[in-house]
Amino acid sequence: MNAVVRAGSLGDDTDTVVVPARIHGRILFVPVPRRVVLASGIAGLAATAMPAATPAAATELADMGSPFEHFAQLRRVMFQTDNLIGPRHVLPALQQHLVSLATRRRSARGTDAIELLALETRYEELAGWFAQDIGDERTAHGHTAKALDASHITGDTDLTAYILSRKAQLAVDTGHPADALGLAAAARRTARPGSRLEVIAVLHEAHARAVLGEGSEAHRAYDTALALLGRAGSDGVWGSWLDAAYISTARARSLSALGEYEQAAAGFDSALAVLPSAYRRDRGVYLARAARAHAGTGNVTLAARIGGQAVGIAAETGSARIFGQLDRLDQALAPATGEDGVAEFRASLDRIVLHPA
Repeated sequence: MNAVVRAGSLGDDTDTVVVPARIHGRILFVPVPRRVVLASGIAGLAATAMPAATPAAATELADMGSPFEHFAQLRRVMFQTDNLIGPRHVLPALQQHLVSLATRRRSARGTDAIELLALETRYEELAGWFAQDIGDERTAHGHTAKALDASHITGDTDLTAYILSRKAQLAVDTGHPADALGLAAAARRTARPGSRLEVIAVLHEAHARAVLGEGSEAHRAYDTALALLGRAGSDGVWGSWLDAAYISTARARSLSALGEYEQAAAGFDSALAVLPSAYRRDRGVYLARAARAHAGTGNVTLAARIGGQAVGIAAETGSARIFGQLDRLDQALAPATGEDGVAEFRASLDRIVLHPA
């Protein structure tokens, strides 16, 4: 199915979704009427509407015996599903459950209300992450801000530190690295000294410095993160995924931002070799970043081949992180269209984005 259509005008429609579109030669995430997306041939990108609450759902809430464990399990399932298929199809369900959870929490009292608010805060944070990954920056900022506010109400400083780090990540990924430095510093001050949450804060500082072109400072921050990780204990759910390999992959992203493409490409290639198959969306992110790094080294044929693998995952997941790197790769490869595989890569990318007239 050919998804490259001339959609006419983006139009003015209250029922919109945020999708990747080719505008003035770049791939940007823009709000588009759902009817336009459905008519384009890439209908999977239209699957981000939040369904309205139903009377049946309200009855189920009333009959629920253990709401905390119910909603906690739902969150775990949605988190795992996101790893497989990306957030575009998961975010609507999470937002619906968030509405139900908030309804239940408002009717609770005492310890139950506090526990449900803490869980609601985690829902808000995860919704912010999902929205960020589909390119909906406004919704991402909204959910993350609500999560930060709620974390102060619960008095959970670990949660506050984590969300401050997420706000730092969101800031640098949306083009505000200087803001990210302040948020990362606040996250580190809030985190317990020696905790994995402190490591997470330092990692976001490191990448913000790389984006700002502060190479020496970025590398020092990564070295600090490794040293802190070596002394950190277990924080339960906080940073359980942190290890030296994760930090090495994060550093590879910063190396690419600093133009150190040879080392960046090697880092991403190593990460891809050990990434579990269940992390389908993350594989797309790493492939796209690796392809951009290889293009930076001048190996455009390899870059186009790896980029082509990422295109398929971008189409499946709608991940803005993948599309963003593929856009950069597309720009880098534009002068080399005559090289092996480059034209094919660029054509395959064009087929999965909207082309408004």
